[in-house]
Amino acid sequence: MGRLMSIDFGRKRCGIAATDPLRIVANGVCTVATSELCAWVKAYVSRESVDKIVVGLPVTLRGEPSESQRWLRPAISRLAREVAPVPVEFFDERFTSALAHQAMIDGGLRRTARRDKALVDEISATIILNDYLQSRQYNQQ
Repeated sequence: MGRLMSIDFGRKRCGIAATDPLRIVANGVCTVATSELCAWVKAYVSRESVDKIVVGLPVTLRGEPSESQRWLRPAISRLAREVAPVPVEFFDERFTSALAHQAMIDGGLRRTARRDKALVDEISATIILNDYLQSRQYNQQ
């Protein structure tokens, strides 16, 4: 069984998270400049067994596509071609940034640390992957 990986896509940088090989828990891996995303993911997939890449899909509160999908979809299409045959799947990412900020507060991070957008992106990717894992667990029951 391989890892699952998630990406919190942004125009400037992307947060990355991955599960352990048994898919029990998701952990933040790093934050990568969006311009380097394809190369970084290809290298990661070549050294780690990755069964699927989950990408946070930004939607409005009504479930409609958000404005940022205009940049996300072409970039992720390129990524999917580069990492084939590893499947790439979209997953709703509503509220992940707010949840990431709350997790930072709950974790006792100081205000200056909470301003680190790269850390917010990495935590958001972890939340996306944990939500994905939970949704799959409930769908199997």
